[in-house]
Amino acid sequence: MKALIMTLGTRGDVQPFVALARALGAAGHEAVLCAPHRFAELATGNGVTFAGVDDGPLRQLDTPAEADEAFGGGVRTRLRQIREMPSMFDQVLADSWQVAVHGAGKGADVVVHNGQILAGQHVAEALGIPAVLGLPLPMYVPTREYPWPGQSLPFGLPGWLNRVTFAGMRLPASMFGRVIDRWRRDTLGLPTRPGRHDPTVRPDGGPAPVLHAYSPSVLPRPADWPAGAEVTGYWFLPPEPSLPTDVEEFLAAGLVPLFAGFGSMSGPDARTRTRAVVEAAALTGNRLVLATGWGGLDAGAATAAASDLGVELLVVGDVDYQTLFPRMAAIVHHGGAGTTGTAFTAGRPQVVCPFVADQPFWGRVTHARGVGPEPLSQRKLTGPALADRITEACEPATAAAASRLGGRIVRERGLDRAVALVERAAETGR
Repeated sequence: MKALIMTLGTRGDVQPFVALARALGAAGHEAVLCAPHRFAELATGNGVTFAGVDDGPLRQLDTPAEADEAFGGGVRTRLRQIREMPSMFDQVLADSWQVAVHGAGKGADVVVHNGQILAGQHVAEALGIPAVLGLPLPMYVPTREYPWPGQSLPFGLPGWLNRVTFAGMRLPASMFGRVIDRWRRDTLGLPTRPGRHDPTVRPDGGPAPVLHAYSPSVLPRPADWPAGAEVTGYWFLPPEPSLPTDVEEFLAAGLVPLFAGFGSMSGPDARTRTRAVVEAAALTGNRLVLATGWGGLDAGAATAAASDLGVELLVVGDVDYQTLFPRMAAIVHHGGAGTTGTAFTAGRPQVVCPFVADQPFWGRVTHARGVGPEPLSQRKLTGPALADRITEACEPATAAAASRLGGRIVRERGLDRAVALVERAAETGR
């Protein structure tokens, strides 16, 4: 079997598919990862065949200032994005088809895609092969059990209203429908048909396979999902065998520290936010490992605040969270799906400080599972408020719940399950 794996987004949207490609290769199959050019090294460094496509809307995230505007801009920013973003996909779509018919993806038996690349189900339809939707969060398939994760919506809504909130996934079709329909007609030679913009529906109208790459111990499969929608478990790359020397030396020099990092999220006033994190560590008497990410936290501000407040601090850049997190007292983070999943698996309590999108959802899931306090919005992030959340997270009952949950997750074999389901889809189309 040859699988063409297509994904677009930040590293958190790409890395699980690198892991899937590795797992397919280990099972004796051929897998090609089609993703933005900037992820070539991530793929090839893990032994995965890579085919690049245009970076498209990712260019809006190339600097912290641009990322801040893209994620946190107001009404004018949103209106501008609606006008400008469709044209950013023209080259992405063209490159995707080139990879599929002339490039490394030629001869594929199945397409696995994340929806965000927009091309996946259409490429599969044009080639006459099955498409499998792969997701790190439950964005596409409606359920009565919880609301759509794409916005900050409360848990506990009536079941019928939870299902209604998933209408939020109609926005991509309304934004990009014309661009995709023109590409389908002019390049793929495909007709207009009902349901063509819904990746959960096959061309014949039946349900397409949808694989959710998170733990069923964290978020069980809803009872009202259709056949073919599955929760496989996490898709992780193998952890690094060791941590950098400076990290090992810091860990050996004192009590188990906290971790704080907000990934590629930026937002306004990183220096003030950084001081609040260091102040919280001081108020709780903790040592601190701080990841600067992409401007979410500021190394200079952290060093100055740690000196003022007497906090033992280590600032890190690119470090393997799978190896680091099990050795932390608690994880303070933004609530991205990948970071949350890594913290769940590590068996450590979490404090989620969300910015936007699905991050509040994962913060609520964390609290609902008893492995962390209620999420603390970035808008309300202060040193004392974060210190209260850290104290709650480190209570013995919360830490024990996190340890139990992590123990269940590590026994799951998410990639094995995903490989088996992709094999089934390639063979049966379901």
